[in-house]
Amino acid sequence: MKQRRSSPGTRSSARRGLALLTSFVLLFPGMGAIPVCAYTLNRVVADARDPRNLPPLNPNPYSSCPLLTRFDLNAGGNLVDRRWNTTLGANILTVNAGTARTSEVEQSILASFNAWASVTGSALRPATLGSLTPTTSPGACNSADGQNTICFAQTATFAPGVLAFTSTITSDIRGEVYAGQTAAFVGEHLDADIYFNPGIGFATPGALPASPTSVFDLESVLIHELGHFFGFGHSGVWRAIMYPFAPQQGTFTGERPSGAVPDGPLAEDDRAGLRVLYPDPLDAVNVGVISGRVLPANPFSLAGQSGVTGIFGAHVVAVDGATGAVMASTIGGWSCSGTGPVQFDGSYVLERLPVNRTYQVYAEPLDGPVTQGNLAFSLDAVCRPYPGETNYPPPFACTRPAANTNFTTRVKP
Repeated sequence: MKQRRSSPGTRSSARRGLALLTSFVLLFPGMGAIPVCAYTLNRVVADARDPRNLPPLNPNPYSSCPLLTRFDLNAGGNLVDRRWNTTLGANILTVNAGTARTSEVEQSILASFNAWASVTGSALRPATLGSLTPTTSPGACNSADGQNTICFAQTATFAPGVLAFTSTITSDIRGEVYAGQTAAFVGEHLDADIYFNPGIGFATPGALPASPTSVFDLESVLIHELGHFFGFGHSGVWRAIMYPFAPQQGTFTGERPSGAVPDGPLAEDDRAGLRVLYPDPLDAVNVGVISGRVLPANPFSLAGQSGVTGIFGAHVVAVDGATGAVMASTIGGWSCSGTGPVQFDGSYVLERLPVNRTYQVYAEPLDGPVTQGNLAFSLDAVCRPYPGETNYPPPFACTRPAANTNFTTRVKP
């Protein structure tokens, strides 16, 4: 069982050397991330120490390859549980008062969920989401209750500069029982809670224009946190909703959710990532894959890094050749198959991309404004033992190298 939580971001800058790409490719207060792996997706490695992951209890061959973390949408009638704590602090600004105030915030929550549930080509749809249930419990956000809750005024420990964070419980054991739920697969989300910092001002869309420089847009922050809720890490694409830094006070990211464009706040990077997390099998003919490796121009630059044959931690980006729009990105540098463990060979894969287009692909180092510190938990998630974990059995253990920032961008059509 792995519990994951957010951390703030930092900035740095440096650029040196040269890399070859082979392919067919806040600081305003930082928004919170699930500490597990746009699109950068969260992953977990099955615990090889638990017999439930091994034959004969688990008939499937054991693998130490990292697996995506997400909710189970496959079981018949299985809906994503949703609750929110209607206790609102003075930091939540609305146009209305009283019970109308609560209704106004609820509409923002529903619009934020709908932004993710409206992505074409994803199996995450409004019908897969349970009813949004209100609660007034003082401890509604509780990682031990197996319920997914949004809290605006609950006491929590916030790192400096963090607007909100998402805490998830993710199973690393198939068949694990937690809070009355049984994990159907390694990587299943069993509990997710979103905490807003009660010491920072947030405004609903209607109230935001009246406080242009003092509060943050509630929907921008919530849609970002719901990305973590559904299985995203942070993205290196500045237009993506999963970019690790919040827009400045009085502004919002992208378009507002609307009847015409319900997923308007999302970037193509966010949409591609959601299609990978929750693929719609009926849409398989409309999407394709770009894959390759990021290799150093001089292989001797990797000398001294045992088992490393390519650049690890490169931000690999696919751009539409006709429009110049960023269509997807990922953090590359590894591959894994069979029983694993991960091979640090510079590999990357960009999945669920629209077909019948020409793409340009480039790789860049995580040297600012998004750095490996913003993605540390995602990078760590490709290998076990995780930091602080001991007594992990060979041959399934591996040690991930530091993200390589000693190269410059090279574009290959």
